[in-house]
Amino acid sequence: MVTCAVLWSSTGHAQQHQYTGFIDLNAYPYLTDVDSDAVFVVNAAVSLPNRLSYFGFINVIDRQTDDTGRSSLAYFAEQNLRWQIAPQAPLDLTFQANLRTGDSNDRYRFGIRWRLNDTSWLKSFFETLHMRYALNLHAIQIDQLDGTAWQIEHSFGMRFPYISDKLYLAGFIDHNFDEPLPDSLPSDPIVAEAQLGYEFRPGWFAIVEYRINQYRRSDVNNVAVGIEYKWSF
Repeated sequence: MVTCAVLWSSTGHAQQHQYTGFIDLNAYPYLTDVDSDAVFVVNAAVSLPNRLSYFGFINVIDRQTDDTGRSSLAYFAEQNLRWQIAPQAPLDLTFQANLRTGDSNDRYRFGIRWRLNDTSWLKSFFETLHMRYALNLHAIQIDQLDGTAWQIEHSFGMRFPYISDKLYLAGFIDHNFDEPLPDSLPSDPIVAEAQLGYEFRPGWFAIVEYRINQYRRSDVNNVAVGIEYKWSF
């Protein structure tokens, strides 16, 4: 934990805000089924003053461009700003920006997030499981699509101290509703990832990731194997 800034209170006295967060770099040299998938990912998170927090990531995708097998790099980025509605409350108001390669395909979402593991009557249950779990209802989506699409995002993390303090499981499930999609795709598709990691030396992790992307017409499932470096502050 690092003290990064000094804020001023309404009374004029200086008060310190301690920023905590992390940056991690993930490289996936081996993909089992889909080569045109994310091969490098950067994640970052930080706590901010006034009950604000930030989380975001950038996926770098090795995308095939033609029948010759030549490829080019594309990106998909997600940026989240969250505001805890009251001290100790398990609810956050959220804003999310999706940015990606191409023209006129970005989208913006507004919603509310419920951190179940920080809810008083559920806290002991999740502590027993060594688990964190949150639901984010993205009720308003602004993009170039027709209709009123919306999304429920699940995010989770789990530790296994009864096996090893160096082992973890983390991931997400994005469940999308009411998008105008081709008939060949599911009506309410999901995108999901579950990453199993093991810290083999301080800050360095061996990782394996199971991915589901129902926006692909074939090869919905993929497994990525790689390495992660994480810096926490």
